[in-house]
Amino acid sequence: MVSLVLLLRRRGRLTADTLARELDVSTRTVLRDIEALSAAGVPVYAERGRHGGFALLPGFRTELTGLNHDEALALLAAGSGRGEQVFGLGPALASALRKVVDALPDSHRDTANDAAQRFLVDPETDLLSRRLVTDEIPGTTMIEVRRAVLAGRKLRIRYAATGQTPQWRTVDPIGLVTVRDRVYLLATRSGADRTYRLSRVSAAEELPEPAQRPNRVDLDRIWRERSARFLSGGDHIAVRVRVNPARREDLLDTALAVRAEEPDADGWLRLEATFQDSRHAEWALWQLGTDAEALAPQSLRTSLRDRAAEIATRYGAAPPE
Repeated sequence: MVSLVLLLRRRGRLTADTLARELDVSTRTVLRDIEALSAAGVPVYAERGRHGGFALLPGFRTELTGLNHDEALALLAAGSGRGEQVFGLGPALASALRKVVDALPDSHRDTANDAAQRFLVDPETDLLSRRLVTDEIPGTTMIEVRRAVLAGRKLRIRYAATGQTPQWRTVDPIGLVTVRDRVYLLATRSGADRTYRLSRVSAAEELPEPAQRPNRVDLDRIWRERSARFLSGGDHIAVRVRVNPARREDLLDTALAVRAEEPDADGWLRLEATFQDSRHAEWALWQLGTDAEALAPQSLRTSLRDRAAEIATRYGAAPPE
């Protein structure tokens, strides 16, 4: 209802259908809340006719905690990127930003709105027109996971590990982490650490039993520890590589991690990067062409040389008629 009042204050007369769309509720809910607001003394009234709708009496203002200009600008800028959907909190963020704008003094409101439009956070494409891929997570799944994490209750999830059929698991949730538009659930299962990518969770159910977890948590430390274990396990391969600085970001986009970096004598960069396996490393460096050179391991240099020789042979002859 506060969001409803703020919408009317900011945009003037609005129809019930418009309010319902903005607040993601039914028209019936809007009409019910309008009636409740009127009964509570909020001066909201209906205007009939073709261009009618609901409006507030001029001069009405809600009593909200004020913010200074820079505080409001910081929040407006943070809400301008695609992060608004992180953890399924998009509608809550939209409501909060309406309150931020309303809390500003009249003299600062237009200035902050204009300034926020000058900032763009994490657009959907970069300068090379590459579209950033965001994990799709069902809203109901995100809500159940978030509730269990915050309430400290056990969680039942239907999870599909890579190359496996989905299975139900009961876990003790610890926290949620978002990295490059991917959301991960940090949890334990039968006392063992587990990390689940939420886009692979097709269903979730909060259980009534309390989760077995510590009362206080340092998610940053836990994430660092799990990341280190992940990078040191399995078939991961460490590669020393020289790269043209202009292609550094391209390399970072494909590598699992970069553990060291230093300038080379000729202006290029030397990096120690980790890849999923040898095939992943070969593919990633092949994409960079002559802008990168694998220094180690020798097996990777050999596979890249053989691949280049095969390409040279293929294109060294005249094409078939």
